Amino acid sequence: MRRNPRRRSHFVLALIAALALLLTPGLADARAGGGSSFGSRGSQTWSPPPSTGTAGSASPMQRSLTPGSSSYGSSYGGGYRGGFGGGFGSGLIGGLLGFGLAGLLLGHGFGGFGMFGLFGLLIRIAIIVFVVRWLRRMFRGPSPQYAGGGPSMFAPGGMMGGPIGSPGPMAGGARRGLVPIAIAPADYQAFEQLLAAIQAGWSAHDLNHLSALLTPEMLSYFGDQLAEQASRGVRNTVTDVHLAQGDLSEAWAEGGRHYATVAMRFQMIDATYDQAGRVVDGSPTEHVTATEIWTFVRVPGGRWILSAIQQAR
Repeated sequence: MRRNPRRRSHFVLALIAALALLLTPGLADARAGGGSSFGSRGSQTWSPPPSTGTAGSASPMQRSLTPGSSSYGSSYGGGYRGGFGGGFGSGLIGGLLGFGLAGLLLGHGFGGFGMFGLFGLLIRIAIIVFVVRWLRRMFRGPSPQYAGGGPSMFAPGGMMGGPIGSPGPMAGGARRGLVPIAIAPADYQAFEQLLAAIQAGWSAHDLNHLSALLTPEMLSYFGDQLAEQASRGVRNTVTDVHLAQGDLSEAWAEGGRHYATVAMRFQMIDATYDQAGRVVDGSPTEHVTATEIWTFVRVPGGRWILSAIQQAR
């Protein structure tokens, strides 16, 4: 029986479109922060926070109301997006890979390597998945590990560790002439509680609840992201959040405020649903892991609130 060429071409195009979604930002990283880097860290907004054992380097700020720029980042609205997921690099790689994927799926292969039949098509799809995963690891790979970024913040499993001493040689802002401050075990506990509370407020789309946990700047960014979800007709929920590991990067005082930047690796159930309650991204049962650098701010003697999120890279 002769195959319908139009049906085959539609099938091929559908496969290419599905694979293209792997290379472009979409609903993935839909948790609070959306996998982006934004907010303010006082005078250190455009300077990289010291690396830690939990997270290596941090992605530059993509959005911030703090003026100024450096080789590390760009000014407000610069739209930098590190790694595999935006900018010229992503477009170039996506175009080249898309050209090769089309050749594989249509039976021409990379450089004339041809396969035919259903079995051959399955092999080509397996090759494509392998290539996509390899490219993701190459361009986004695990964050490099460094020593000396500060004392351990939590013991494995998210439980509080032993007594915390003064910040290490790279922490506390001393290397930049700032006034270092000590971070106590109660502060670390507050950071862990904020991680869970912010994700809960995000999942509930409760800006009133979030307003007590975020700076006004961060609240505006979260509001934009939640409005985008509403426009798409989807809702992201993040539940069962557990901190697996954390380190202090730096803690300092300036302008009558205290700042603390911590790296956190946490596990969660991250799922996005449409208006009918169907899962459109993520899983309602499987845990995923994220590593981010969060900066908290407070007035002396006050409570901590979130002032910035940066992605580890």
